[in-house]
Amino acid sequence: MVKAELLAPAGDLEKLKIAVLYGADAVFIGGQRFSLRSRASNFTLDDIRQGCQFAHAHNAKVHVTCNIVMHNGDTKGIIEYLKALEDCGVDCIIASGLSIMKLVLKHTKMEVHVSTQLSTSNPEAVKFYEKFGAHRVVLARELSLPEIEQIKKSTNMDLEVFIHGGMCASISGRCMLSNVMTNRDANRGGCAHSCRWQYDWIENGKKKNAEGEYFAMSSKDLCAIRSIPSLMDMQISSFKIEGRMKSLHYIATVVNAYRHLIDEYADTGKIEDYHVYERAISKAENRLTSSGFLEGMPTTEQQLYDLNSLVPTKEFVGIVKYYDSKEKIVYVEQRNYFASYSTLEVFTPDKTFSLSISQIYDKDGNELDAARHPQQEVHFSCDIALNPYDLLRLN
Repeated sequence: MVKAELLAPAGDLEKLKIAVLYGADAVFIGGQRFSLRSRASNFTLDDIRQGCQFAHAHNAKVHVTCNIVMHNGDTKGIIEYLKALEDCGVDCIIASGLSIMKLVLKHTKMEVHVSTQLSTSNPEAVKFYEKFGAHRVVLARELSLPEIEQIKKSTNMDLEVFIHGGMCASISGRCMLSNVMTNRDANRGGCAHSCRWQYDWIENGKKKNAEGEYFAMSSKDLCAIRSIPSLMDMQISSFKIEGRMKSLHYIATVVNAYRHLIDEYADTGKIEDYHVYERAISKAENRLTSSGFLEGMPTTEQQLYDLNSLVPTKEFVGIVKYYDSKEKIVYVEQRNYFASYSTLEVFTPDKTFSLSISQIYDKDGNELDAARHPQQEVHFSCDIALNPYDLLRLN
């Protein structure tokens, strides 16, 4: 069975490396221009070059988003920017405007992928983009499995499907709440996520919800774990995880779970236990999840009304920077509090295991009763050889 590409988000260079090491076949990133998610840690051209070199060295690809709704003032320098991206080694451009797609095809050799922002929901639309010259269509998130299958049967073109992450309350992200409420244009990179704010229910001038309770207008996150076999049977080309603004722990956890799930089904033709992957993903910082539109039109069960209802997480406490095999000491960059003489969970691209640690020291060799300060460099004795980018969680 041909494996679909696993496409992961990356908000900065470190997250790109994590995504690739933990199982992504490709990453999508945003540059500092022409990209949505302007509040993400968008890449400089030098970052993009380094990212492409790292990804290609690990047989992975880099996709760059140029997917804003372009106004007249947004067009200056686009051709030069696209050529610079190609020179950096970028493999494809994800675009929501025909003008940008045309410029990519005319002035570069990079692939063009049609963004989900265009709500491609039927075979005729796919045929249009194929004739236009696009290499892949990222289908709208508002499609069921039977609808996706019908589209796939009508074309030989590469199709990409979202499998995990945030679902916009509006059709394919075309929301005006942020514009109206904060003057931040959601379709030009400034979404304030107004649908996830805290709201009260007011009726006849009186608040109906109890104190401390509030409502949101957003949907639960998408989780397509149980739909992966069906999508693989359809021969969908790429599975996309959303979340360029998510933490590196989230990216590593979610990417790794889907990597092993895809590999299991490709190798055996079945999934022995979906709960293994659901439990793995639950260790990341998630809102509640649902199947989105994949199993049919969403009901109230797919909506997120109470933002207090979050999935419990495994606390991410550190990332391995270096292991001294001679002295058997591991050097860690701390991300959250953990104490000396505690038991941690080591999460690697290949396995997860428990590790009991003893005394912790800071970079100057001072003994610590705990690692308390974010991004503090600490070290401790460790008989097990750990690798850079292994992650540590509270057990």
